[in-house]
Amino acid sequence: MTSGVEDVVRRYFEVVADLGSTEDELRPLLAEGLRVTEHPNAITPQGAVRDLDETVAGFRAGKALLSEQAFEVEEIFTAGDRVAVKATWRGTVGVDAGPFPAGLELVAHVAALLTVRGGVICEHETFDCYEPIGPLVE
Repeated sequence: MTSGVEDVVRRYFEVVADLGSTEDELRPLLAEGLRVTEHPNAITPQGAVRDLDETVAGFRAGKALLSEQAFEVEEIFTAGDRVAVKATWRGTVGVDAGPFPAGLELVAHVAALLTVRGGVICEHETFDCYEPIGPLVE
């Protein structure tokens, strides 16, 4: 049996992973004051902190860049309104984008901490560990 908090997080990862999902499916899962912290990684070397609008913009950008995407949620732990997730993300680049040629598969092992209040995600902190990327076109 899953908790309501866990259900929200699972639904969030399903919507994000589904390239056919819409912004109208994503927004109801996210708080107006959302804060997403992405720690430095191979794709975002400086890390990033995003609000709701920036997160939705990234959701749209991912759909334009990728031809395939999947999140395999391997473990979820809940403690009150806090959720820890262990997952594997896979994405296939659909169009040439900078150093990433179309067809390149990216794989990240993800550890994420989320806070759900009032049935919506208000914080998402992610630690994305990418498998070696390459060979890249120079």
